[in-house]
Amino acid sequence: MPDSPSRRTFLKTSTTTAGTVALAPALFAPAVHAGHEETLKLGLVGCGGRGEQAVFDALHADPHIKLVAIGDAFGDRAAARQKNFRKHKTFANRATVADDQVFDGFDSFKKVIDASDVIILATPPHFRPEHLAWAVRQNKHCFVEKPVAVDAPGVRSVLKTCRTAAEKGLSIVSGLCWRYDLGVQETMRQVLEENMIGEIVSIESCYNSSTLWHRGDQKDWSRMEYQIRNWLYHDWLSGDHIVEQAVHSLDKTAWLLGDVPPVRAMAIGGRQQRVGKKWGNIYDHFTVFYEYASGQRVYFTCRQQADTDQHTDELVLGTQGQAKILKHRIETNDGNKWRYRGPKPSMYRNEHVEFFKSIRSGNPINNGHYMCNSTMIAIMGRMAAYSGKTLTWEQCFNSALKLGPDQYAWGDVPINPVPIPGVTKVL
Repeated sequence: MPDSPSRRTFLKTSTTTAGTVALAPALFAPAVHAGHEETLKLGLVGCGGRGEQAVFDALHADPHIKLVAIGDAFGDRAAARQKNFRKHKTFANRATVADDQVFDGFDSFKKVIDASDVIILATPPHFRPEHLAWAVRQNKHCFVEKPVAVDAPGVRSVLKTCRTAAEKGLSIVSGLCWRYDLGVQETMRQVLEENMIGEIVSIESCYNSSTLWHRGDQKDWSRMEYQIRNWLYHDWLSGDHIVEQAVHSLDKTAWLLGDVPPVRAMAIGGRQQRVGKKWGNIYDHFTVFYEYASGQRVYFTCRQQADTDQHTDELVLGTQGQAKILKHRIETNDGNKWRYRGPKPSMYRNEHVEFFKSIRSGNPINNGHYMCNSTMIAIMGRMAAYSGKTLTWEQCFNSALKLGPDQYAWGDVPINPVPIPGVTKVL
């Protein structure tokens, strides 16, 4: 099956970003802040639980890092994180953020970035493209939580920013953490390099989980504040749970298939359990069939429903056997069995170890290609489910539809209606 022009363009431009840095870093500007004992100033943008844990992982990863600035849309959340960092028994002396370096508001990201050398971006995904663009413009290395965007214009923006980061010799490390898990890395090596199961025919992938948190509502909250405090449940902020959470699984399928885009997707999704207004406008389940130019298929499911069976893994079917990626097990058709028995350090910590190692060695990491590709694959699945249409990569990647308001202010904004297949327009 021939590739579409936009798939070829995406592959050419994005793999150049990822591959050229790895193969020839000397072609670009010298990495900023290289040096084994120089104290690096760390800034956190987005003071939720994920951001807090990323700071602790960073402080574990490198003894010469100091947290100097934090920011969030909400002052109470920034203040709560400042308090938590200060009282931490292990890192208090490296995480005592001064009061005048705790920022809030929609522009707080600029103040944090300007005060720091290295940035952790952990806000709701909608804001990621703008925040990353500003950080790279200011010559900052970035740890970028997943996903990197909620719509195609956002993905295209991040892709462009990552090319600029490569030209500047800046490290961009993705929060798609399974890429840094030693057990998954070795299982992937057995499948992709040792060819234990032969040619991959298809992948059965799932991220079936329970419901997550909800922060409720208060009378003095504007509808903008309500939506951002409960950002998981609004498509313009999270991208829906297929993008916000299940991108981890789709990233593993992309890795297995060479980090190339699929040619088309057909999907089914909806709301069966989370149907009340408190759940915003997102779905609680998706099923997506992805077709690749090679003829390979990915059969993907995800759900967030209480009191249902939870299961997350990839079952990879090959011509000579099968592999279970998160279980780190492979079984060939002739009865040979393999399992990973090596060390299992925290993948969350390991990604920061590699991040700071790259900065100090002057050999930047740029995860831009795969973090954009995997995010767009998840967005493509959502678009196919919302519309009820079989969509091509070219249609989805080139879409001009931007989710969310053009300007941010603490006022009343409408909550988007729940998408209806056959009615909702996504292109």
